[in-house]
Amino acid sequence: MDTLKFVSWNVNGLRAVAGKGFADIFVELDADFVCLQFADIFVELDADFVCLQETKLQAGQIDLEFPGYTSWWNYAEKKGYSGTVIYTRRNPVGVRYGIGIPEHDTEGRVVTLEMEKFFLVCVYTPNSQDGLRRLDYRMSWEDAFRAFLKGLEAEGKPVVVCGDMNVAHEEIDLKNPDTNHFNAGFSDEERGAFGKLLEAGFIDSWRKLHPGEAKYSWWSYRMAARERNVGWRIDYFLVSEALAPSIAGADILNDIYGSDHCPVTLTLNL
Repeated sequence: MDTLKFVSWNVNGLRAVAGKGFADIFVELDADFVCLQFADIFVELDADFVCLQETKLQAGQIDLEFPGYTSWWNYAEKKGYSGTVIYTRRNPVGVRYGIGIPEHDTEGRVVTLEMEKFFLVCVYTPNSQDGLRRLDYRMSWEDAFRAFLKGLEAEGKPVVVCGDMNVAHEEIDLKNPDTNHFNAGFSDEERGAFGKLLEAGFIDSWRKLHPGEAKYSWWSYRMAARERNVGWRIDYFLVSEALAPSIAGADILNDIYGSDHCPVTLTLNL
């Protein structure tokens, strides 16, 4: 049996997070020492796959590689925006960028690795933004992305999909559901689209192992939200139903700072 560990993290700007050394007390350090701090945490996570979202980079803006890992980057056309990357110490069979639809593939939101036994998809789902002004686009994205995942399954391998999916699915997944009912990330439309994804045969791995538990992966920078634990769970690992028996662990690492999100993890026994 092969045990695989996955980590997903919206870093909200990879250069900024690397500069903070992934520490919860930040000080100014010279660049070499900062990179050592980053590497120390990366090694401590000891993951076979590390998926990052909202890297906010263009090609060539950072040189951040780790021994034993290769990395696969998808950049947004717009500078300083969006972006995804997967670091892996397992060799993929193939790599894909985007979901094959031009209107959805300019923002660097998806990287997919085809492995021998499964597909791994790292996604940064579009935010519907204040006033839900991008909700129509978001709903178009949801339909296209769900079809993309089912298309991967149709190729004969199950799917692991992870990332910042920008939705708290149930009331337990955020601190204040009543006051956020019509806000981005907790609208009926977004929650319904996430429900359709689950109905299409995907399992929310953390919720499967932690029914009834409230734990968050994102906190606003305003009003000391993280200190007061006024958060949302919007970062996920979903797996095809065929992989459900293989789920050996899932966690939310809310003791790791450096972003307004914290890492989430999945362990599979294959």
